Amino acid sequence: MIFPFFSRRKREKAIEPLYGAMMAAALDPVLYARHGVPDTFEGRFEAVTLVAALVLRRLKALPPPAADVAQDLVDRTFDGLDSAMRAVGISDVGVPKRMKKFAQGFYGRLDAYTLALETSDAALGEALSRNTLDGNAASDDFVAHVRMLERDLDRQSLKELVGGELGQGRTG
Repeated sequence: MIFPFFSRRKREKAIEPLYGAMMAAALDPVLYARHGVPDTFEGRFEAVTLVAALVLRRLKALPPPAADVAQDLVDRTFDGLDSAMRAVGISDVGVPKRMKKFAQGFYGRLDAYTLALETSDAALGEALSRNTLDGNAASDDFVAHVRMLERDLDRQSLKELVGGELGQGRTG
């Protein structure tokens, strides 16, 4: 019985470089200063969700154990969100209600971004506008930024991703 517990702990620790790289990409100042993502708690959630959608899309295309890595990354992302909410003073009573709302938003946006990425730049721009930019139009530059990160991720192996390599296209 102790071995499954140990392996879960080991997996949780192993996901940290990927989680850290995903968070760094989501908190890239370029997203806020140049592309117009609101620098608020909700805006940062939206940026994390956008980058997570790209990373999870890549993990879905990779062979096992990529699906396990994807689930571990989602779990870690929600653990981080829970901690962030508590850090900004949301009460223990309010966190579960907000977590439910964020989870619904997270999964809805994953679906929207996945569909938009597979459709067209125009569809991606609309999804970015609706979700990440509070209804403001997404610039062609922002769409290109997201597409560059998508291409960079598409070149990464599972080993590279787990090692925290998301590619070089984060800024610009």
